Amino acid sequence: MHIARVFPRKTIATPCDDLSFFGEPPRLFLKDIDEVHISVTYTYDIPKAEKLAYQWETLGVPVKMGGPATGHPGGEFIPGLYIKKGYTITSRGCANNCWFCSVPKREGPLRELPIRDGWDVLDDNLLACSENHIRAVFDMLKKQTHKPKFTGGFEAKLLRPWHVDLLRESKAQRVYFAYDTPDDLEPLVEAGKKMRGGGITRRSHVASCYILIGYEGDTFSAAEKRIKQTVEAGFYPFAMLYRDATGKTNKEWGRFQREWVRSKIVGAEMKKMEETDRRIEGGQ
Repeated sequence: MHIARVFPRKTIATPCDDLSFFGEPPRLFLKDIDEVHISVTYTYDIPKAEKLAYQWETLGVPVKMGGPATGHPGGEFIPGLYIKKGYTITSRGCANNCWFCSVPKREGPLRELPIRDGWDVLDDNLLACSENHIRAVFDMLKKQTHKPKFTGGFEAKLLRPWHVDLLRESKAQRVYFAYDTPDDLEPLVEAGKKMRGGGITRRSHVASCYILIGYEGDTFSAAEKRIKQTVEAGFYPFAMLYRDATGKTNKEWGRFQREWVRSKIVGAEMKKMEETDRRIEGGQ
C-alpha cells in the first residue's frame, strides 16, 4: 500500500522520502497513493493539520489524521513510516502520571513492542520494561552502524548498575534523564553516582538531563538552581521551555533558555565539576 504521510511541521526526526509531504498536495505528478495520513505531533499544529486534511481530500483517497497530538495511542512501531529511519520505539506507555505529560492518558499502561532496528531510542520509559526486553534492546543496538542514543530518556529512580553496564558496553553517545519536579532531584543525584561508579564520567557528556523550565509558578532563580543542581549531580543540562496547548512561550523565558543552552555558562559549570572529579580521582 502506498501511504502519503503529511506533516504540518518538519523536525529533525521527520521522514524525507518520496511519500513524505509538508503542505498541500503538489501539482506535479504523484505516485499512485492509496491513503493519506496526516501525522500531528504537537497540539498547537492541529488547526494546520485539519486544513491539510481538507486539501488532501481533493485527491479522492481516504485521509486519516493521527499522531500524539490527537490523543490516539500508537500502534506497533514501523521504522521510517512516521519517524525517520534510525529512530526506534520498543515500548509505549508509562505508569507515572506527571501533570505536564500526556503519555499516560494517550498510551495507558506500559506495553512492550516488537523490537525494530534503530539507534536512537524514543521509548516513553524504557527502564520500566522487563529486564529481558531491555537486554534485547541493547542486543539490537550492538548490530547498528551508529552509536546508540536514548533521546526518549531514562527515569533516574529506576536506574540500576546493570543498566549502566549496558550503557558503557554499548558505547552510547548520549542518554537523557529528566529533572522536572522537586522529587526528581534525589533520584537524579543517586543516578549520577551510579553512572560515575559504572565508568561513565562527566567528561564524556554521555549523561545528560532535560530540565523543564518556564511553567506556571516557576522563577528564573529556581530554574537556574535546578540547572546547577543537575550539573552538580553529574549531568549535562538541557533546559526545555514549557509550552501551553497553543504552543505559546514566554519571551523572557525564551531568552533565559537560550542563555543556558547556547552560552559558555554551562561549559564553565561543567568544567568546575570535572576538576573536582579529577581531584577526587587523584586522591587530593
